[in-house]
Amino acid sequence: MPNIGVPEILMLLTIVGIIAAIIAAIAISAGKAARGRTPHPMTTPTTPAELEHQLQALVNEGKTILAIKILRQHTGLSLQDAKTAVDGMRAGRRLIDHPAMTRLPQPPPRLHQADLATRVRELKAAGREQQAVHLVIGETGMTQGEAQTFVQAL
Repeated sequence: MPNIGVPEILMLLTIVGIIAAIIAAIAISAGKAARGRTPHPMTTPTTPAELEHQLQALVNEGKTILAIKILRQHTGLSLQDAKTAVDGMRAGRRLIDHPAMTRLPQPPPRLHQADLATRVRELKAAGREQQAVHLVIGETGMTQGEAQTFVQAL
């Protein structure tokens, strides 16, 4: 069996230390990269009102760049136009009024269905007020507060 002296032990400890430092550096950089990622929105909007609602939530969270990216994906707007539209949302303007929103598929017309107020009253009478609020948001593009005020007024 070969003799292992102090110089050999120091050399082995140095190699092990370097390997441990490399592994730690990789783990730290992977952790930073994972924290820096922004999760993609959970749902894909199918109507202009849903898109506006989703983008407004992102703007409220301070995720303006992600809101611009999603708006561009759904409307084909240029970067400058999408930024202007999102900045307008931050200033309180409605995205639903933007001309680019006509490019999105519109919900199919509902045939032989009661008007919105009647359906909201029915839901409210059944004790499903929160669902009535969501119905109003989905069909009109109102904000949560506006929809709650509308439902309570009926």
